Amino acid sequence: MCGIFGAVTPGTDAAGIAALGVFSLQHRGQESAGIAVSDGDQLMLYKDLGLIAQVLDERKLPSLRGPLAIAHCRYSTTGSTIWENAQPTFRMSRGKALAVGHNGNLVNTRELLARLEGGKTRLPATTDTELLTALLADDPSGDTVQALLNVLPHVKGAYSLAILDDKRVIGVRDPFGFRPLVLGRIEPHDDDPEGKRSGAWMISSESAAIDVAGGTVVRDIAPGEIVILEEGKEPVSIQFAPGNEKLCVFELIYFGRPDSYMLGRNLYESRRRMGVALAAESPVAADMVMPVPDTGAPAAAGYAEGSGLHYREGMVRNRYSGRTFIQPSQHMRQRGVTVKLSPLREVVAGKRLVVVDDSIVRGTTTRQIVALLRKAGATEVHLRISSPPIHHPCFYGIDTQIETELIASTHSVDEIRDFVGADSLSFLSIAGVLQALDLPYDKFCFACFDGNYPVPVPYDTARHKFVLEDPDGEPVSRGELRAAAPTEVPHA
Repeated sequence: MCGIFGAVTPGTDAAGIAALGVFSLQHRGQESAGIAVSDGDQLMLYKDLGLIAQVLDERKLPSLRGPLAIAHCRYSTTGSTIWENAQPTFRMSRGKALAVGHNGNLVNTRELLARLEGGKTRLPATTDTELLTALLADDPSGDTVQALLNVLPHVKGAYSLAILDDKRVIGVRDPFGFRPLVLGRIEPHDDDPEGKRSGAWMISSESAAIDVAGGTVVRDIAPGEIVILEEGKEPVSIQFAPGNEKLCVFELIYFGRPDSYMLGRNLYESRRRMGVALAAESPVAADMVMPVPDTGAPAAAGYAEGSGLHYREGMVRNRYSGRTFIQPSQHMRQRGVTVKLSPLREVVAGKRLVVVDDSIVRGTTTRQIVALLRKAGATEVHLRISSPPIHHPCFYGIDTQIETELIASTHSVDEIRDFVGADSLSFLSIAGVLQALDLPYDKFCFACFDGNYPVPVPYDTARHKFVLEDPDGEPVSRGELRAAAPTEVPHA
């Protein structure tokens, strides 16, 4: 689910804006961060494990000079959490430098590896991004854009890319647009009388980061589009493949910042509307509605509005804790809950609670939350989830690549309720999500909910996050995951 940001800022160094932009995307990845900059002749890169504020601090940024930059924060879906796998990746291509930041996950990694002369011995890291970078650098054209046009037809899966060569920042979005990518610009400011910042352009995983960096959102980069940003020039667009938008609906339910816009929809308002739909679908007698902070808050506000129940904050979140869902191990996720959340005893004691959250993935985090609330004196805990049950793993950029990790894939709703210890449990339907978004089903990827995968997924990819770390390189099993088209498209 990584965050990517790129900037071209004529007349000034781009590193500060790129660092500010990717800092606004910290929620998308907490394992490592990095930045690459170019002054037009030389490309420099710095990356490390840790949060963006730790990696890209004020001591390092002044030495990163140049008007072109890309930055990245990582959430691992292919490859371990090690320094070598931090991004951006870096390669020399026929005497020219190339850096790549990637949000998404490729599903034909073994097929692409077979195209790389020398195979895994050529890869200093074990990510699909490293492999893609090597293939681009090996392209005989010697030009980054032409290399993309030659290589991308062979690439399958989810990829939104920020690419930096000596003189250009390039944004790329896969033909299905699984992951968001936004184009923005910086207009001249009153404190910039010479107009040095005019003509500055940016690309970002989310619109909110462009706002924070002082820019204005121009448009979404289209599925199947390459956008080329160069000093002193207007953006150049190349449609390298027909676009068939299948934006991950989980971006709107959980991952994106609530102040971002996707497909023209503000995410806070969309989540609030999901809560209203949830209240209509699953009412319950209770004393108050409370969210699981912070991501459950918009839907909880909508549920309270739709149900007529009082809305209260029943838990306090440690503002310095990260997102437990995107921790790279189950042990870290479980430890993260007790550090992250504390119940407000005076608010919840003696109350029948409607507790609203955006999703249940593995169930262990929810179980701990219910236990904390009961310990604080809640008499009833009714869980309301503003997404459908997650029955299937994601192979397009979320780290749920093993079906047995997903509690809904092996348990009924009643069994999940009993496991987490709630008095009742209800999920929002797909139709309810579509009603809240007021957009058609075919605009989104709902694969984690209904198993309809837009891009077929080989079984070895499905079962092997560490595909490039397997010493023998052999597939786990044969075949492909091919989901049939739904017999009936859900309607709001």
